[in-house]
Amino acid sequence: MVTPTRATTAQALAYSTVIFGLVFYLVGAAIKPGYSQSANFISELNASGTPWASLLGWGGFLPLGLLFASFLIAAGQLAKIHGARLGYWLLWSQPVAFIGVALAPCDPGCPVGGSATQVAHDVLGVTTYFAGAAALILLSRAPNISHDEKAKRILFASGTLFIVLFFAMLQPELAPIRGLLQRVADASLAVSVVVISLRMLRFDSPQVHT
Repeated sequence: MVTPTRATTAQALAYSTVIFGLVFYLVGAAIKPGYSQSANFISELNASGTPWASLLGWGGFLPLGLLFASFLIAAGQLAKIHGARLGYWLLWSQPVAFIGVALAPCDPGCPVGGSATQVAHDVLGVTTYFAGAAALILLSRAPNISHDEKAKRILFASGTLFIVLFFAMLQPELAPIRGLLQRVADASLAVSVVVISLRMLRFDSPQVHT
């Protein structure tokens, strides 16, 4: 069983992750000289050699990733629910992505290719976007979500949106709004995290093993 304490802790961590991420994005964009939330990728907040890069990497992306990881640890009971095991583990790609941005910052402008950290950043970005999309789609099919049509649609739509927006962000003609598109993707992830914490982590849900 998912106990009341475990469910409450996971829900609190879910909200903390979302709120911290929102505040970090807003404050980071406000203090970053010349930064545009519409045109710049989120990871450009700590682009190598740019102002405030170290602070925003180690004080923003790293704790955001650790908060997300803490939520997943608290929500670990999901891994024991038949049909949600793979989705749960794939969702770990998201805290890995945030921590990875701190460890492997992109070059200024986040071009495709460049320095060693930019190449690592590119590989990490592609891998975690597709893994995140698969995680949300798989979790939408979990037994204790299948009866909740609204939650199921939100998770499935978020997973699909992740892929669509990933390719949209790479289109040269959409460069002026690529930052906005990425923020829409992150907003869909935030909504999904809240949905998972509220709809899947019910302490009265039966524990079903594979």
